[in-house]
Amino acid sequence: MAAVSDRLPAFPWDKLEPYKKTAAAHPDGIVDLSVGTPVDPVPQLIRQALIEAADSPGYPTVWGTEALRDAITGWLRGRLGASAAGHRNVLPVVGSKELVAWLPTQLGLGAGDKVAYPRLAYPTYEVGARLCGAEAVVYDAETFASDPAGAGLDPAGVKLLWLNSPSNPTGKVLGKDELVRIVAWAREHGILLFSDECYLELGWEAEPVSVLHDDVCGGSYEGIVAVHSLSKRSNLAGYRAAFIAGDADVLGELLEIRKHGGMMTPAPVQAATVAALGDDRHVAEQRERYAARRAALRAALEAHGFRVEHSEASLYLWVTRDEPCWDTVAHLADLGILVAPGDFYGEAGARFVRVAFTATDERVEAAVKRLG
Repeated sequence: MAAVSDRLPAFPWDKLEPYKKTAAAHPDGIVDLSVGTPVDPVPQLIRQALIEAADSPGYPTVWGTEALRDAITGWLRGRLGASAAGHRNVLPVVGSKELVAWLPTQLGLGAGDKVAYPRLAYPTYEVGARLCGAEAVVYDAETFASDPAGAGLDPAGVKLLWLNSPSNPTGKVLGKDELVRIVAWAREHGILLFSDECYLELGWEAEPVSVLHDDVCGGSYEGIVAVHSLSKRSNLAGYRAAFIAGDADVLGELLEIRKHGGMMTPAPVQAATVAALGDDRHVAEQRERYAARRAALRAALEAHGFRVEHSEASLYLWVTRDEPCWDTVAHLADLGILVAPGDFYGEAGARFVRVAFTATDERVEAAVKRLG
């Protein structure tokens, strides 16, 4: 058996520890903007739903309760414009990171197969490919979106294609026309397309669109699946509440595997998810909090000499001072501010850093003062 170090890259955030110590030594404490973890309270109606379902002594089903599947399909139709969504088109998962990491394995991919993902991307796409022994290949998201056929991604051997819009780390959003071209290209070449849309509710200067929207997929989910999470839009990172939606045949195969593997969303979390998807008010309130933090940090970073690129959606600002990213990390750590170096997300990010605006209002205010 190969050692873990031979199969997987080093865990990126371990490299940040020295800089975290530097930032923590600031007299007013650290402002940690390196990870996009929610810090605001879980909405009361969601907590109440969890409490009311706490007496759940039996095993939950992998496919979820009828109420959960109703809630997901209703949200898909109403929020994403996926009018054809039915119960066979949805499947709850135990957090979206688990799904991303183990999807290639569950699809039966391995040596000789390729998993493609954007060259600037969440590291777990690569991890998923490496866990099953498949080859991880990258593509330029901007070129691919404008002309998939001319972007240099050889479709031969590609069994799984990852999209990520809004993007982590850049916040870039793929437009409807771009998604139409990509879906058509994937279908033409018989490539399964998974679209990570976990930040879809967090568009600031663009309105993100799902691959499941009728105008994108033509009302058919053949060969396409979308990944959604309640971690960001409802502050439920600690609940591990997520789901996938799309091609019923693909989801049916995954369901069988996940049944054998016991990958069940806990019953109280299923009930909490129903409550979360049925309420828009808490989403709007959380968006207002993030919008204010984003505006304050963006203004302070630009005044400090940073340039912001993309960042039209998601929970991050993708910024640069046109220097190696680790120099920027060190500079900000001296101010007591911790950020993520861009090369965590690929070599193309080597002169950028990712700044999360998920800290509390008090910590964001502290960062603004230090940058000033």
